[in-house]
Amino acid sequence: MLLAELVAHRELRLRVLHEGDGLDRPVRWTYTTDLPDPSRYLGGGELVLSGLVWRRGPADSERFVGAVARSGAVALAAGEAVFGEIPADVVDACLRHGLTLLAVPVDVSFGTLTETVVGALSAARGDRLANTLGRQRRLLAAFADGATLTDLAATVSAGTGLTCRVLTAGGLLVAGPAPGDAERDAVVTAFLTAGRLPVTAGGHLVVPASPGSARATGRLVAARLPDGCEPDTGTVDAIGELAAIAALDRSREREGTAVTRPIADDALARVAAGAGDRPETLVRLRQAGMEPDGTVVVLVLRADGPPDPAGTAHALLTDALVGAGPAAVGVHDGAAVAVLAVPGDRDGGARTGPGPGAAAGTGATGAVGVSGAVGVSGAVGDVGADGPVTGVLAALHRLGPGLGGWRLHGGVSRPASAEALSGAFAEAVHAAGPAANRPGPVTVLRSAEVTSHVLLLAGVPDDVRRGFADRVLGPVHEHDARSGSRLAETLGVFLDESGSWSRTAARLHLHVNTVRYRIGRVGELTGRDLSRFADRVDLYLALRSG
Repeated sequence: MLLAELVAHRELRLRVLHEGDGLDRPVRWTYTTDLPDPSRYLGGGELVLSGLVWRRGPADSERFVGAVARSGAVALAAGEAVFGEIPADVVDACLRHGLTLLAVPVDVSFGTLTETVVGALSAARGDRLANTLGRQRRLLAAFADGATLTDLAATVSAGTGLTCRVLTAGGLLVAGPAPGDAERDAVVTAFLTAGRLPVTAGGHLVVPASPGSARATGRLVAARLPDGCEPDTGTVDAIGELAAIAALDRSREREGTAVTRPIADDALARVAAGAGDRPETLVRLRQAGMEPDGTVVVLVLRADGPPDPAGTAHALLTDALVGAGPAAVGVHDGAAVAVLAVPGDRDGGARTGPGPGAAAGTGATGAVGVSGAVGVSGAVGDVGADGPVTGVLAALHRLGPGLGGWRLHGGVSRPASAEALSGAFAEAVHAAGPAANRPGPVTVLRSAEVTSHVLLLAGVPDDVRRGFADRVLGPVHEHDARSGSRLAETLGVFLDESGSWSRTAARLHLHVNTVRYRIGRVGELTGRDLSRFADRVDLYLALRSG
């Protein structure tokens, strides 16, 4: 019910003494009080009814009205019974605080006013419930008749006038139009880190589509809101219904995955045993959902921390492969493993450089950076020179804020043919080993990187490597521990971006001057000059050695 509708009731004879923020604001409830400061009992949106018994002088008016306004009440309805009219200091206080003020005649009881509001709210809730149930039945019926999630997202979008899409927790598109990079990042970060859901972030209403799951393994519905607008109750209900259907669709997908996983597990056991080129292995891979006749890449992912590490890694890797094409995903030796088709020549002849969206400085290997970041947008449909692998890694990296203390580490093989599948599997497993020793919540190495400086470092005794890292970067880590200034993280991104101030600032969402200051502090603390190539190499190797 709007304030204007309440004022329009002739039998109430309410007089508007001050409109405040206007009469088009909705009334959520009524609260009757004569406490000098009722703020602890107000949650926002109330029409506060008061007989002004609390008033002993102008200072009391300032205190009461200020508390009501700060609590988010939509208006104060003041009774005229005590003073015969509303005192001028009450009106002045409402003017100062922008609070709408209504005068209630002596012969109109607060009970009548409350009944009017409650009756209107109850009627509106009944109408909304009927609409909600009808819409939900229509969506469920369409879903049961074979409508896709994309069809249903389009239906809800048309009904609400908002752009609705379903995303994985890693930001990959399940249904609806593809989001922009900034939109996707804002929505995913809010979904993974918000204390409570739904939440409004980045101009979107974000609703969980699998409320019973850990957020990193869940899905979400994001609805683009008009600029400066908050969603009304009907819109929230409609988006929630789409989220419920998305949860059903997710459950159906998991049932299918449960059927194919034992087949994939068997195929991976054969691959690990060196029988990747055997006809029976290829048959099992086909039964698990992918065609191994072309060029393939093997991805290995381990989860450290969750109660079910292998199951969690399997769920996360499966979600990261949404939109990547046919893949067989299973579990072997406690790790999730995917065999994924990619474009390119066989036997390592496929291109392995970073895709066109990759930032300069990631290197020919397309290696994941110090914190696990990849220099690509990772949107669905992104197919770089190594096919969909770049997008998969980007989706995994976005999960970092929602892991809650877990860590993900993994390895990626070079592209290979089926005849070399067992070798590709060994490469991915080998690459996952040193990835576990890198800092950050998500770290994944490509096998091409392991044949470079990583292989050299792997041959150095652990105590020597740690000693070198401590001598070079010890002052930086100590400074970070004291001040929380994140110098080491900034250094890692700066080196990954080949010393580009602007790209480093963009990746860390910082001003360029902040990046310059932090890198300058690194130089002061370490005694290294980052404009010198040799000093950069020292710092780069120290980061990889810690």
